[in-house]
Amino acid sequence: MKEHVEGTFEVTSWTEGPTSELEGAPKVSAAAIGQRFSGGIEADTVTDTVMTYRDDGTAEFVGYQRVVGHIGERKGSFVLQSIGTYDGNEARATVSVVDGSGTADFAGIRGGGTTAAPHGSSGTFQLDYELG
Repeated sequence: MKEHVEGTFEVTSWTEGPTSELEGAPKVSAAAIGQRFSGGIEADTVTDTVMTYRDDGTAEFVGYQRVVGHIGERKGSFVLQSIGTYDGNEARATVSVVDGSGTADFAGIRGGGTTAAPHGSSGTFQLDYELG
């Protein structure tokens, strides 16, 4: 049976730097981003994200987010894959649970959802998941 959770997150750390430079190519950088989820998921997370920036300040990004915490009484960890865009005002991503990444009470977790983060250090998430 699918379950739905949603809530907010706060950015707790952000370390970003350029990847290998190539003259004449668009800027590509990698970031390690810490977040604290609250609401339907209570967790600390770390995302490793690669971003491609355009001259107009918009970007595309992909990342893997390790989630360690709990949903209700269930505790453990899992990994979310994020694919998203930044339009200059807000970052939006589609997330999916990486198959086989669940541990402890999250073994067998499947699902996906979305995140949204305007400028600043907070955003929202929603996740539809099932365990099996």
